[in-house]
Amino acid sequence: MKIFHDVSKRKNRGPRMHSQCKAAVIAVVLATCLGMAGTAAAQVVPSANSGGFKLSAGGTGSGYYIQYGVQKLVGASAFVDADVKRGFGVEAEGRWLEWNQTPSDQGLHVETYSIGLRYHRDYGKFEPYVKGLIGFGDINFPFSYSHGRYLTATAGGGLDYRLSHRIYLRVPDIEYQNWPQFEGPEFSGAMTSVGVSAGVRVGIF
Repeated sequence: MKIFHDVSKRKNRGPRMHSQCKAAVIAVVLATCLGMAGTAAAQVVPSANSGGFKLSAGGTGSGYYIQYGVQKLVGASAFVDADVKRGFGVEAEGRWLEWNQTPSDQGLHVETYSIGLRYHRDYGKFEPYVKGLIGFGDINFPFSYSHGRYLTATAGGGLDYRLSHRIYLRVPDIEYQNWPQFEGPEFSGAMTSVGVSAGVRVGIF
């Protein structure tokens, strides 16, 4: 489903202010989630030996191929993983692809916000995982021509390498993303994006 699409022209400051406000909201939501998760963890401590609960968060740098405009954008992401020791859990992530536009596509940037299930296994210091997420993507079209919001579905996986008890390297994280009913100024229909990310994950408890 197409969630939102606005083809009206915007002032240059509009998308930037919109992005800053959205980032602030996301930061507040993540902080709230962490606080709630801490409370939940305290409640499940007695059953840790029968399953347990693990919360971690981190950030990565990302490089993505975007089908619209055949663009290769770079940016950053933040994520929170809530796992049980049997390997199942939930991942929430936000990604901001803001840089590396071509001169003909200045102003193009893409932001995605997703949540879904993940599954991981531990092999010594190595922790491979797979995930399936759903959410929405915001795209600001070149030269701030218009702005759209669309449903996104993501399949991905990767590998975490444990450096210490709490610190992991996430190298790599690979995602295939589908925008099933994308509609832009010069392109309509299902759009895809593929990306690779690398960064750090830190265990909270």
